[in-house]
Amino acid sequence: MRDIKELMRPSAAVLEPYDPKFTPVEINLSANENCYAPVDIHDKVMRELELTPMNRYPQPLAPRLRKHIAALYRATPEQVIVGNGGDELIFNLFLAFGGGGAKIVNCPPTFSIYRLYAELCECTVVDVPRDPKTFALDEPALLAQAADARMTIVTTPNNPTGTLTGLDFIEKLCAAAEGLVLVDEAYLEFADAPSAAKLLDRFPNLIVLRTFSKAFGLAGCRVGYVLASPAVIDALAAVRQPYSVNVLSQIAAETVLKQLPRVQELVAEIVEQRAFLSEELSKFDELTVWPSAANFLLVRVPHAHRVWETLRDEHSILVRDFSSTPGLEGCLRITVGRPEENVAVVEAFMDILALAEDWEDE
Repeated sequence: MRDIKELMRPSAAVLEPYDPKFTPVEINLSANENCYAPVDIHDKVMRELELTPMNRYPQPLAPRLRKHIAALYRATPEQVIVGNGGDELIFNLFLAFGGGGAKIVNCPPTFSIYRLYAELCECTVVDVPRDPKTFALDEPALLAQAADARMTIVTTPNNPTGTLTGLDFIEKLCAAAEGLVLVDEAYLEFADAPSAAKLLDRFPNLIVLRTFSKAFGLAGCRVGYVLASPAVIDALAAVRQPYSVNVLSQIAAETVLKQLPRVQELVAEIVEQRAFLSEELSKFDELTVWPSAANFLLVRVPHAHRVWETLRDEHSILVRDFSSTPGLEGCLRITVGRPEENVAVVEAFMDILALAEDWEDE
């Protein structure tokens, strides 16, 4: 028999399995999850799940959830599609609109899944790098590259930098692009900024991606959604896997969406804790802390990988290590946790940075 790699698609054979590098720890601040798990919302979800039959397939396009989401944005259900997390929807966009070397414009450093899925679907990825100091978009270069691209991707707030993109520029980008513009708003609930969804009626090439994984605290349920023109939604519906969003996840998302005021209270607390964590970490001269509009902070620290290991092994705190990522050298990404977790992070850095003075001599 031939080697398995030889039987694979070339674009798949070069890939490595996605590894978030999870490790059992007491404080996990590595995945930008909502670290709050309020009992009141949990109990409401569990009551609804107990009433949900599991012997029948789910409604394929989640019509009740689509209706709730559409009402939130004053859109129609025909402008909404639900997926198994944002990742499935990103893949399906490249599956539907990519291939054949289609030009995809990306703005690194950003979410690595864009390039991975685009190349898997045999697209050609063109990078327009962000400013190395501020991580702001290179707007003139991005407008120029978007003109003939099949799809241009902007993430706001950007992961892992926390950088926000203004709605005025997104409007210019949609007007300049012949192809599609994907605006990933997975973290927008944590920002004081409007959604690009308000531009949908003016720009049929605009696609807005949102998720229940972050602010709504349903990372384990895997529910994301896209807002776009009915034509784009139809294209995504054509390539999606049947029943990709299970009935329990659909019910959980519906239930949590009905608790929106309570979710907004938790988001406000996370934003307050983000300010606390940023202020406390900025007191250390050794650290560079970037402003963030998301539920995480990007921090540059000397000996970053060793600091990451020490946080994990000696303080049982897991954050995300980006120190070997181009453009993010020496950087760690820290999810904003609950108050006691954020205090533990600050105290851990105090201890570690004191030790790091001796690392210079090793």
